[in-house]
Amino acid sequence: MKEGKLIVFSAPSGSGKTTIVRHLLSKPELNLAFSVSATSRPRRPREKNGEHYYFMTISQFKQHIRNGDFLEWEEVYRDNFYGTLKSEVERLWGEGKNVIFDIDVAGGLRIKKKYPKQTLAVFVKPPSVDELKIRLKKRSTESEDKINMRIAKASVELATAPQFDRIIKNYDLDTALEEAYQLVAKYVGAPNPDKDTAS
Repeated sequence: MKEGKLIVFSAPSGSGKTTIVRHLLSKPELNLAFSVSATSRPRRPREKNGEHYYFMTISQFKQHIRNGDFLEWEEVYRDNFYGTLKSEVERLWGEGKNVIFDIDVAGGLRIKKKYPKQTLAVFVKPPSVDELKIRLKKRSTESEDKINMRIAKASVELATAPQFDRIIKNYDLDTALEEAYQLVAKYVGAPNPDKDTAS
């Protein structure tokens, strides 16, 4: 099977990496497919299995770990496991796609370590930790305790930025989208990336 390229976008929660990844997926010339992660956390309303995540019980997830089925996995919070199934990446490569990941910092670095020559690892940097907190509060999806937990984690994650291939500073979203597009277009060899815009 021909192995394609892997593009990893990692960042603390609220940095805008999901917005950037969605933008890149909307560009057909990049030939990207999204790697759906597996998780043991409960499914939220409107989430679909196989589209947002592959939802598993904790015991199912642990069985996959024992079987060596994951490219990378992590227990992000107690009994909240997340991971990338090898079969997911192989499926997308089988379709001739370049695989893009919206993944936490630890998982992103593990993929880069496993496939160093095929992976472009990009860190999305927010303007500041204070700005992150404002963005997370605006979402209105989590408790104050959960937000504080994410902020504490973000400080640790920001220190890993130099381990990534490239850092995109998301101070202005349009600029960040254009920078991400140019970077990925060049990496995958898309036609005439300089003529495209982030519009």
